[in-house]
Amino acid sequence: MMRRNRFNQVLAAMILAGATFLPQFAFAQDSSKTSGDSKIRNIDGVAAVVNTGYVTRKEIDDRIAALQKQGTKLPDAATLRKTILERLIIEKIQLQNAEQEGVVVTSKELDKIIADIAAKNKLTLAELKVKIAATGSSYERYRQMLRDDVVISRYREREVEGKIKISDAEVDNFITDRNRAVAGGGKPTRSAPAAKGEPEEIDVAQIFVPADAGAGAGAQADAKKKAESLLREARGDVDFLQLGAMAAKENPKIKFQELGYRTPDRLPQLFYEAVRNTGGGQVANAVVKSPAGYHVLKVLDRRALAAGAPEPQQAVAQETSSTPQNIMVTQTLSRHILLRSRAGLTDQDAERRLAGYRDQVRAKTADFGELAKKYSEDGSAANGGNLGWMGPGDLVPEFDQAMNRLQIGEVSNPVKTEFGWHLIQVLERREAQLTVEKQRQFARAAIRERKFEQAYQDWLRELRDTATVKIINADDPAASPR
Repeated sequence: MMRRNRFNQVLAAMILAGATFLPQFAFAQDSSKTSGDSKIRNIDGVAAVVNTGYVTRKEIDDRIAALQKQGTKLPDAATLRKTILERLIIEKIQLQNAEQEGVVVTSKELDKIIADIAAKNKLTLAELKVKIAATGSSYERYRQMLRDDVVISRYREREVEGKIKISDAEVDNFITDRNRAVAGGGKPTRSAPAAKGEPEEIDVAQIFVPADAGAGAGAQADAKKKAESLLREARGDVDFLQLGAMAAKENPKIKFQELGYRTPDRLPQLFYEAVRNTGGGQVANAVVKSPAGYHVLKVLDRRALAAGAPEPQQAVAQETSSTPQNIMVTQTLSRHILLRSRAGLTDQDAERRLAGYRDQVRAKTADFGELAKKYSEDGSAANGGNLGWMGPGDLVPEFDQAMNRLQIGEVSNPVKTEFGWHLIQVLERREAQLTVEKQRQFARAAIRERKFEQAYQDWLRELRDTATVKIINADDPAASPR
């Protein structure tokens, strides 16, 4: 359950985490529904027109209310409403496109999914309906929201996941680069640059400071000022991604990422124009402005598209790495207690409960394994929360990072992932050989993960850019309840 997931696993986690208690969408399909459209306009108030549909202010209010009930730390009201509106617009576009593409969920499939949700939460269908009613929703509304979630997930899977291709050559190159890094003590190596006019790939990293087009002049100016400050720091002797991590820690809205090697046509045009003449290891001359905000760019490396002969100093390493061999990796044996995010359990409640278990274990008044058997909400509970031996990349990043910071026997503070809240204890570590076949499996998974993130973000931008969206009024709440 804790291994890296794809869309079907994400969907399961969303469902169990209560993410299906999201507001439904109000659709306006054609001019024959004028009276229905008018009703939506008069009662809810339209915040945005999205192609042939609407996002209403009532939908924004419902989403904000759901977040407030979860006890989530939220930004200021104006920023929150704009953020929620943008999410609803993206979801609306995906639902519309999925409908046009014939992505459907039958009533029989939906009944099966709901039955699974009830069973995994140890509830009968009648008890689940009571819990749904306690949230202020109706069972019919819940079914529609769940149907929308499943449709969106299936559409994303088909449009993004299903189109990712990984060649054997990419796997070979990944393993070669990894082995070189290990042999070189983790020091990065530079690829052979492309000759003039030769096709090339560019590895670009960015630090992104958001400021959407609807933000006021003051917010735009603040975002630009912050981006330019980061650009000045990036020109110094600092690690670019560490700089991004520090900025994101200070302001969670700021994002940083390495895009990986891409041909110029797979880079956003704005990015390519900014780094066209920028050498490897150099920062772009100026901050890049996009409709979403400001981007600080750095070219980590440039290389010839066709992997040619290795540089002389790399010849021995490449010859060795091309020979099948096992490599050593650190594996960790750990166990955890999981409290799933769900309706009725706030983040504060989950943290408080896990902190209580942590204190009992540290005071040696309780055994971690016994607590896991009693309280953990996943399949590992029967085995005292034991997750088995895990290597690099086997677990979701937040869990993996927290686990790797622990000493043997140490218990973590509560850790949040997409699955919920965890308490982690490391039992043992060992050095193990990663076989050639396991290397290839790991390489393929890592490449897929990187490609998926790139493809998914590109896909979302394309959906948003090609949709017809008109923001009307997102700032005011709905005039009256539905």
